[in-house]
Amino acid sequence: MKEKKTRYLVPILFALVFSACTPAVNMAAETPDRNAAEISVTGSGRVLVTPDIAYINVGVRSQANSVAEALDKNKQQAQAIKEVLVDSGIAEEDIQTTSFNVYPQSNYDYQGNITSTYFAVENTVFITIRNLDVLGATLDAVARSGANNIYGINFDVSDKTEAQSTARKLAVESARIQAEELAEAAGVVLGDLVSISTSASSPAPYYGYGMGGGGEVYEAVPISSGQIPVNISLIMVFTIQ
Repeated sequence: MKEKKTRYLVPILFALVFSACTPAVNMAAETPDRNAAEISVTGSGRVLVTPDIAYINVGVRSQANSVAEALDKNKQQAQAIKEVLVDSGIAEEDIQTTSFNVYPQSNYDYQGNITSTYFAVENTVFITIRNLDVLGATLDAVARSGANNIYGINFDVSDKTEAQSTARKLAVESARIQAEELAEAAGVVLGDLVSISTSASSPAPYYGYGMGGGGEVYEAVPISSGQIPVNISLIMVFTIQ
């Protein structure tokens, strides 16, 4: 009796093992190979453009023996600068106060004792200039009207759409050429594009124009905007056949 039972169980167990393994084999055949060989390259595109807009930070620093006097003095200087800017064709919405500080300062003798105290007021204005032809004259007028700190100039392009589009095409071309060269050097065949990711940047050059202590300018400041780069970087991943 024991031998008969054994003979019947063997086919049944075999059938169960076969049926359990069959779906796993089919599933593995349908799952894509996540370890497929790939080539990853970084491409870059660069286009030089001529700026058509400039940003400057203009500061007014005033000091007096009392807060009220320092504030009034600073207000008059700031108002004179604003009037000059508006007269130069700068729109009021392009004149923005970015910082305003009031603080006491002291003078000391050789022993470190306070001999006098006064108050300083600092007012910084961020200005957008959309006509670069008047930039030099505007800086000159601002300096004459009471600005004693001009922190620098940043140039930019108001619309980078076309430049970025050209830079993207150059970056894609650069990446594809690299991928083809790598595949050829490695003795393999370049496959399909798997993924692509990109980033853009367009740093603006900075030109210092410091004027501490209320320096004077006697003629329009010569300003050269030059050109600024619009850069596109991307990563492209290809399969290897």
